[in-house]
Amino acid sequence: MSASPALLTEERWRKLLIGSSAAMERTIQVIRLVAQRRATVLITGETGTGKEMVARALHLASPRAALPMIVVNCNALPEHLVEAELFGHVKGAFTGAVNQRVGRFEQANRSTLFLDEIGDLPLDMQTKLLRFLQEREFQRIGSSETIRVDVRLIAATNVNLMEKIRQGKFREDLFYRLNVVPISTPALRERPGDIPVLARHFVEKICRLEEMLEPELAPETLDALQEYPWPGNVRQLENSVEMAVAMSGGRPLLTPEDFALPPVVGAARAMAVPTGGLDFERTVGEIERQLLEEALRKTNGNKSAAAEMLGLKRTTLAAKLKTFEGNMGGA
Repeated sequence: MSASPALLTEERWRKLLIGSSAAMERTIQVIRLVAQRRATVLITGETGTGKEMVARALHLASPRAALPMIVVNCNALPEHLVEAELFGHVKGAFTGAVNQRVGRFEQANRSTLFLDEIGDLPLDMQTKLLRFLQEREFQRIGSSETIRVDVRLIAATNVNLMEKIRQGKFREDLFYRLNVVPISTPALRERPGDIPVLARHFVEKICRLEEMLEPELAPETLDALQEYPWPGNVRQLENSVEMAVAMSGGRPLLTPEDFALPPVVGAARAMAVPTGGLDFERTVGEIERQLLEEALRKTNGNKSAAAEMLGLKRTTLAAKLKTFEGNMGGA
């Protein structure tokens, strides 16, 4: 007896969400409840926690799955091109508009539009997005024609939007329009029980792409992976597994040494001064460098956002980065 269409659909999207922890099961349950609706979803979580995978699972679980999900990274768009990218423009609407362009909202008609890093959307575009969510219509730049589309909107962010609202950088009314169905993707350190299955999944995936035999993960390796706090979350784990497979030289067993996990900044609080002493300036400099790297990782390399996260001026952060790069070059 063949499986029902509903079961086949779930099997398809469920493969994107690996793990059986309580946190993951909560996410899966929300997807089951809201996938068939058009309700707007806001996905929040640290960088690398799999927000786009959750969005793709929502899309694949929905009646819109026959069409591709349209993805826009708001952080990657130049501010002066955001409106044209989202809503399109007619020929001659502005300098350089040599042809008509269909925007992402129009491309996503009868499908899903995923706006990643929504917290970086400029304020004037937040107003236009709010109007779209209220009216479900828009105009291309340079046109008076009103276009109506049927789009399911999913947004995601790794920043605290309530804090952005307090700073006057994000519209409160837009937040409530986006946050109809909230989904929070947990940090990997909050679901250590999922780490073994994730690690094995990445080993299988990488070895399949490289057309090589899959090594096993030693028990002590799995213990070490579960004890590590993973500041870069699932993305960092995947990168670490890829490096370990590459550095193992084809050995049949991956050991903790193959992963060479970097020290975690938070561990500096418990640092003790060794009996033989230490180089104070060098030690403090290393902690400072790790803080800068973590802030840049959490903001996807956005120096302005990283500076804001650390309470620094952007010029100060840039100077510190230049100093570290100079020291590394001279080493």
